[in-house]
Parts: sequence; structure tokens; C-alpha cells
Amino acid sequence: MKKFILALAMAGILLPAFAQTPAKKRLELKYGAQYTGKRTDAAMNKWRSNRFGQFIHWGLYAIPGGVWNGKTYNYAAEFLKSSAHISTATWDSLMYKFNPKKFNAKEWAKMAKKMGVKYMTITTKHHEGFCLWPSRYTDFNISNTPYKKDILKEIVDAYNAEGIDVNFYYSVLDWHNPDWRYDIKSKEDSIAFRRYLDFAENQLKELATNYPTVKAFWFDGTWDASVKKNGWWTLEVEKMLKSVRPGVIINSRLRADDYGSRHKDSNGELMGDYESGYERRLPDPVKDIKVTSWDWEACMTIPENQWGYHQDWSISHVKSPLELLEMLVHATSMGGNFLLNFGPKGDGSIRSEEQNIAKTIGDWMAVNGQVIYNCDYAGLKKQDWGYFTREKGSNQLNMVIFNVPVSGLLHVDVPKGMILKKAHFLTTPGQQIKVEEIAKNQYLLHMPIKLYTSPQVIVVECDNGKENANKYQDAKT
Repeated sequence: MKKFILALAMAGILLPAFAQTPAKKRLELKYGAQYTGKRTDAAMNKWRSNRFGQFIHWGLYAIPGGVWNGKTYNYAAEFLKSSAHISTATWDSLMYKFNPKKFNAKEWAKMAKKMGVKYMTITTKHHEGFCLWPSRYTDFNISNTPYKKDILKEIVDAYNAEGIDVNFYYSVLDWHNPDWRYDIKSKEDSIAFRRYLDFAENQLKELATNYPTVKAFWFDGTWDASVKKNGWWTLEVEKMLKSVRPGVIINSRLRADDYGSRHKDSNGELMGDYESGYERRLPDPVKDIKVTSWDWEACMTIPENQWGYHQDWSISHVKSPLELLEMLVHATSMGGNFLLNFGPKGDGSIRSEEQNIAKTIGDWMAVNGQVIYNCDYAGLKKQDWGYFTREKGSNQLNMVIFNVPVSGLLHVDVPKGMILKKAHFLTTPGQQIKVEEIAKNQYLLHMPIKLYTSPQVIVVECDNGKENANKYQDAKT
């Protein structure tokens, strides 16, 4: 009966009634019970414990780097084809210039390892349609460039050798493919777009089959009406990928059903294995999420709005290593993952500014990474001085301090029933920090007054914290 109802819903016959079914029941009908809450299998637990990832946007757009015919375009470099009104034929000819002689996958992977990431996500195909692997379903791929070799395999092998999980970004939107449609307005559009959907599904199956260590698929480009009118396809693809590669993780952006929005259905229920809608921002802990309810990931650029390589970083604000590090800690403190983007040059090298950022973050992570990995929402609200994280199952709190008061006194508000006992710096466990209870549920920690050159971590032992943290829900600011 369930399969019959699902078939009717996918065919559009029961769409209005299906849309009115309670959210939990609809999710069970469409995806199975495992989609009604957090996944708890080993693959998802590993993804969740990784916390820190590297995003890489690399394609033909790295060759012009945001500049066309001597004019610099301020918008995202990977959208240059659209910004500069470049014809598809002209843009596609960049394939014959793609020869990244300075590309070294092992160097990329070593940089990522030193930065402290546990996973990475690579753009196998961005909106331009160019594929970083030798796909049998299109000639617009790496094998027809001067470079010729399978870049995706080089990256997967190098990162896996460093113990880093690899995920695949795939854009459903495709400017190159003639069967792509932004909307379906005729029978001809419908026929062409069905061909495109078959093409995309074949490519995804190819990726899942040819690269068996892939851990997740990160979808993008599902916002157009054409995809929304074919929401059945997104479910089909998700089921196919999980059949070919059991345990694989799918982000929320794949879902684009007519009876739901891009990331959530009409009743606000999350679609996919985790929410990935937080782009160039962290979620608002009050408006966006219940910190303990869903898995989520925020993806972040270093410049204000550049994913692919842009020659000129002076056109917008460029985040400092400290800003990015604070975002990573903040994300962890709210129970989310943080995916930091890098845009390699057309020659395959990584700009010095990005290398410096990676090194600075990595130096801190080498000492303090345990307050990120396998850590989660600690049940305490953000404080003026910084953030709390907690390793799962631990009765210790990690205080990550970005703003040291002039007085050295750290004011801490705790939930009812939590008692702070003793504290010490993470790096010097023998150096105790005075813990003073000043009122009910309020403490002062006496931090030595000195010049600190990086965010400090204080470990606090507490009573009843583990149990109360699970009950304390008023900690979203």
C-alpha cells in the first residue's frame, strides 16, 4: 500500500492530498522512518564528529579568474560566464586551455591535513557543466583538456591517503548541456529535460560507482522551476545513490519538490540527511534551527562572495584567520559542521593568502582540535567572552575564549542544576583557574591577566552538566 501511495504521489495524482498529510507521515511515506530525525548510523556519526571540512571550487572559471577582456567583474568568479555575457561556445573553449601544470593533489591534501580538516568537498561539476572526471556521458570533461588525467581520482587518492574523507559536489544546473531547461513550458521542454535528468542520474551513478570511497554528495543548482516540477527525480536519485553506495550522505539541497521548499517541506520538516542551506553565514540560533534537532553544515567563503578563484581580492572584504576560526568554533558550539572554501588558480596552485589562512588555523587546531572534533552543543548559551563546546558523553565543558576581559574575570551563566567545580587551561592542566560562585547559576572564572595572542581554551569540570545540557533548550543566542 505504501509503495502504491508513493507511486501515485510521484506521478502527481495524489499531490494535493499528499501535501496535506502530516509532515512526519509524509516523510515516512517518501523517505522511510530514518528521515524523520537525525541519522545515527556509523557513516553519519563520522560525518558529524568531523565538524571541520574544506570546500574546493575548481573549474574552467579559474582560468579567467573574474576578469574578461580586461574588465574585472565584482560578482562571483564562477558566474563570470553570466556576468560578462559570454557565449556558451566561447566559454566552453576554455576547456582547451585547462592545463594546471602546478596542480599537485598531494600538496593540496597535506595543506588540508595541517589545517585540521577531517573531510573535503570538491566540485566535480559546477554550473558551467565541465567535469573534473572523464565522464562517459559527455565530452565536456577533463580527458579532453591538455591535462587529460583524471583530476578527481588524483584528489580522492591524495586526500584519502591523509585520512581525509572526500565528498562530491554536483550541480544539477548545467549551462553546457543543450537539454537543460530553466522551466518546463512545452512538451518539447519536457522531453528534453527528461533526457537531461537521465544524463545527470547516469553521471551521479558513475561517480558513486567509479569512486567507491566517496562519503557524501553535495547538491546545488536545484532552485529552478524545471527541477521543482520534477521533484520525483530528486527522490529517485537519492534512493539510487544510497543503493549503489550504502551509507552515503545527501545534503538537503537536492530536495526541490513542488509541494515543498528548497530545503524544507511545507510543514518545515528538513529534507535530506542534513541542512546545507547556510551559505556564507552561520544559522541564526533563534530563527533558523533548534540546535539539538537537526544536523547542519555552514559553507563559508574567505572573500565576501567568491567561491572560484578571482584574481582581485581587493573588491570585497577578506576574512581573517581569526574571523574564520571563530566561525568554526561558533558552528561547533551550536552542533553544526563548518565547510571552509578555497578557490585554486587555473594552474592548480593555491594562492598564498589561502595558504596562510590554512596554516594559521592549522596551528591552532593542532593544539586545540579536541574542542572541535566529536564535540557538540554544550547546553549553554554564548557568552560575551566566547563559546562552549562539549565532547559527546563528557562531563567537561570547553570554554573557547576570543574576548578576554580587561579584568580577566570570565562571567559564566549556567543552566539550573549545573555546578562548576574546577578549571584549567587545556594546554597546562596543572595550572588551576579559580572558580567562584557569585550567585545562583552564575560563576566567575579568574583568568590570569596577560597578553594572549590566540584564542584560549579552558576546560571546566562540572556536576550534573551532562544530564542538564540535554534538557536546557534556552541557549540559542
